[in-house]
Amino acid sequence: MSNYLKDNEVGIYALGGLGEIGKNMYCIEYLDQIFIVDCGLLFPDERLLGIDAIVPDFTHLKENENKIVGLFITHGHEDHIGGIPYLLQQVNIKKIYASGVAVELIQDKLSEIALDKPNIIEYKSNHKFKFNGITVSFVRMTHSIPDAFAICFTTPYGNIIHSGDFKFDFTPLGPATEYDKLTKIADNGTLCLLADSTNALVDGFTISEKKVYSSLRDIFDHIEGRALIATFASNLYRVQQIIDISISFKRHVAVFGRSMEKTIEIGQNAGLIKAKKDTFITADQIPMYPPEQITILCTGSQGEPLAALSRIANGTHKYIKTQPGDTVIFSSSPIPGNNAGVNKTINMLFRKGVNVITNSPLTDVHTSGHAASGELRLMQSLVKPEYFIPIHGEYRMLVAHMGIAIECGLRPDNAFVIDNGTVVAFSEDGARIAGNVHSGLTYIDGSFVGDLNSAIIKERRILSEDGMVSIVLTINERTKEIMMEPTIISRGFVYMKSSEDLTKQIANSAYYTAQAELDKQNGINQLQIKNAIITNVAKLIEDKTSRKPLIIAITMLV
Repeated sequence: MSNYLKDNEVGIYALGGLGEIGKNMYCIEYLDQIFIVDCGLLFPDERLLGIDAIVPDFTHLKENENKIVGLFITHGHEDHIGGIPYLLQQVNIKKIYASGVAVELIQDKLSEIALDKPNIIEYKSNHKFKFNGITVSFVRMTHSIPDAFAICFTTPYGNIIHSGDFKFDFTPLGPATEYDKLTKIADNGTLCLLADSTNALVDGFTISEKKVYSSLRDIFDHIEGRALIATFASNLYRVQQIIDISISFKRHVAVFGRSMEKTIEIGQNAGLIKAKKDTFITADQIPMYPPEQITILCTGSQGEPLAALSRIANGTHKYIKTQPGDTVIFSSSPIPGNNAGVNKTINMLFRKGVNVITNSPLTDVHTSGHAASGELRLMQSLVKPEYFIPIHGEYRMLVAHMGIAIECGLRPDNAFVIDNGTVVAFSEDGARIAGNVHSGLTYIDGSFVGDLNSAIIKERRILSEDGMVSIVLTINERTKEIMMEPTIISRGFVYMKSSEDLTKQIANSAYYTAQAELDKQNGINQLQIKNAIITNVAKLIEDKTSRKPLIIAITMLV
């Protein structure tokens, strides 16, 4: 038994996804069994220099590997499955439970890593899996990717429901939400609801995908040149809509962006993307058709610098250059934190004279896959939870979602806005905060996964803002004398040819500091000499320039 749960308590905690949009990972624990829900990643902002992605810290799972029953996946978005390859590099996960297109996406990810592959069990909506004291079942939900599910854990104290990402679309393009299952769970007693909070601050209901289809058709009806559309690659329903509309307007579709190409391939294999063979054309075929017969479907809806649309906008794309008559449609909305990148791309497109259409009340070219406040109220009414933990959102979103639950009749004491790592324990006596498990984040830098900690990020930030100064000294090991004037190397700090006085002062400070250390040492302690140089030179530079570059001292014994 864990040191944070008492005998027979059920524990709920998150290793990612609370207070943030991304790296979703939640755990249900009971009788020395850990059920993991999702393993996502978080894309970094501009402050995390050189970092490709962020995933949860898996230390707790490594330490409790023998308790892990399996990893249960709600749906196939990157913020829910993107961390799986990195998890498997550190933790032995024997079984992954996933459904539909998520299975295909996970298999594609695992094909790129040389590890023993876990057993992927494909569940259906009517499946149930029984474990010691826990039964796991599934409820089909509506989201912006097919095969999205809520997961229900039936415990001795009632049902725990993890909503997954969801919205209530009453005219969906795919299968409808299984409302009857949600109410049946409520009839049997909902102990705790964990629900998506992304749009808790948005009033009303999200619009239906069918409304987006109508709006896109109206826009296409007025486009005389090429149509360039950027959307989320994983939104297969939207991608199919764009393909269908292009076909109806006798347009061929050219696809750009690795993730878009891969997702369409997976969608075709799963039967979710359907089009005649001659619908898709390659880059070198585009000049063979007039502009009004071309749709370019690409990545870059979030202003990512290396994505296809961003490279088209800045003129660096290998195949596509903007031309008069082009219309660019952003069939998306910025993820929180991405507004600056999106606006930069839009401005570059305007500079090139391109017609740009973004989502607005007048042009419904996008709808969210997440429930707005009206739908969150409906979820509370359908499920009727005794306790509630808002998940999947920034802290302000979690607080807003808690307020919605209380408005719907939940007792304020029964709502828990918690942080990653905080354990909420349930028993026949009620609920309590039971302590914390280790949580945090892990930076992914290329293929490297490990202790790329905050100190490294701090050093990169210093390098980007104040540069670096290297000081190289040569010391005679026998006489303990400095053999020549220290060599000073500046990178991103000052231009040395125009800063000779400062460079000379740095060299003198390093020389006299090192000689003073040598004079008082019995032997030669290189680390002590380096630290003294760094301390004194840093003070000198800050006094003279008010800057704090990264300082590296190198001593060589000859």
